[in-house]
Amino acid sequence: MLQAAIVGVLAGAGFLLAYLDADSATDAKARDKVTVVARTVADAPSVQAALSTPDPSATLQPFAERVRSDTEVDFITIMNRDGIRFTHPNPALIGQHYIGTTVEALQGSVFTETYTGSLGPSVRTIVPVKSGGQVVAMVSVGITVDTISADLRERLWTLAAVIGSVLVAGLIGSLLVSARVRRQTHGVAPAELRDMFSYHEAVLHAVREGLVLVGGDGVILLCNDGARDLLDVPDPTGSAVADLGLPDGLAEAFMSSRADEIHVTDTRVLVINVTPVSMGTVVTLRDHTELQTLTGELNTVRGFAEALRSQAHEAANRLHTVVSLVEIGKPREAVEFATAELQLAQQLTDRVVGAVEEPVLAALLLGKAAEAAERGIELTITEDTAIEDTAIAARDLVTILGNLIDNAIDAASSSVVVTARSSDGELLLRVSDDGPGVPPGVDVFRRGWSTKPAEGHGVGLALVGQAVRRYHGTIDIGADTGAVFTVRLPL
Repeated sequence: MLQAAIVGVLAGAGFLLAYLDADSATDAKARDKVTVVARTVADAPSVQAALSTPDPSATLQPFAERVRSDTEVDFITIMNRDGIRFTHPNPALIGQHYIGTTVEALQGSVFTETYTGSLGPSVRTIVPVKSGGQVVAMVSVGITVDTISADLRERLWTLAAVIGSVLVAGLIGSLLVSARVRRQTHGVAPAELRDMFSYHEAVLHAVREGLVLVGGDGVILLCNDGARDLLDVPDPTGSAVADLGLPDGLAEAFMSSRADEIHVTDTRVLVINVTPVSMGTVVTLRDHTELQTLTGELNTVRGFAEALRSQAHEAANRLHTVVSLVEIGKPREAVEFATAELQLAQQLTDRVVGAVEEPVLAALLLGKAAEAAERGIELTITEDTAIEDTAIAARDLVTILGNLIDNAIDAASSSVVVTARSSDGELLLRVSDDGPGVPPGVDVFRRGWSTKPAEGHGVGLALVGQAVRRYHGTIDIGADTGAVFTVRLPL
């Protein structure tokens, strides 16, 4: 209904403007026409010749009527200087005074006016007839207002037909567009569409998970608040994915189907799902930074538990050995065996605890040493290891050193060497192994890189790189008998 009303109002306004234009044009056309005819009659040689005869009307009346008929004007009046008519459409008025303004014509000027004369209101032009530079007669040509109105009415009927056709076409077009819109919106009314859009906007920007809609050309069509926060970018709508400065692997993932894939940025660990749709891809992002950190800490705790279990198992074996030595009558050998084992374990514990002020890091080193021993790997903590209390979060130290030691133990054939010391304004963490080393030209800190065939690996070193970048540190990869990872963090 609203569309029909708008079309009707526009059609009415168009008709009014067209009417005003037609009225003005018709009046101007009539004025131009009577002026041209009046000038033509006044300049005709036959008119001036007839004016010098004893009975000008006998010649001029037939001439004027013939011209009037040919030019479709309503009257042509030729008169002398006193305004006495020589011609008129009504012969009974010949010889009588002309009704209208003659002053301008007697002064030699052409004058057009709307005046009510013997034929009613008319638009008329009066032109002087000159001979030898003097005004000797006058010619008045006019079209009645009724004739002009009849011409305007004919135009209005044509105009009304055109406006009516436009109105009908507009209404039909409006109905067709409305029907098409309803088909495309599955019959949902405009008010319902407005409410649905409001709900969509509210939900889209309220959820913590990120949602990104990427077009087939790689341009972002939609990005909610959660996605902008997780990706740490301003509103990227309308920008290409390649221009956002995302890690290469993450940018590539936006364009193809993915399921629960982990990606590491400079500040976050993200799990992404990418679903292809007709217009491109829908990307959902979840923040697993805390979960990944807690998982790493849980793995560390699990390693401690395994180390304790291993130590308990070894302690039980040593205790059985001591008991057996006592039972066979060798108490001195039993005492020596028991104290020697205790002294070795205590020496390592005392040295690590004394050198490393951060208790979490000290526990990590002791736990990893025990875990390595259980797996037949000798983990050596160098004598120069010494770490004072630092501003670096213990969680990040566990992430860096724990992942480096885990990888070294997995890769080593027999030994791993760990150095951790703070001096000269920096914290040095170095882990080396006697394994096969790192293949040349490989970005080991890229998400997904791993030497292990099992699923779920390839994140640890990426997390190491993330933590190092967070503290504006550096990490170098070298080679000795195996791989050597050296991390330097400014204090």
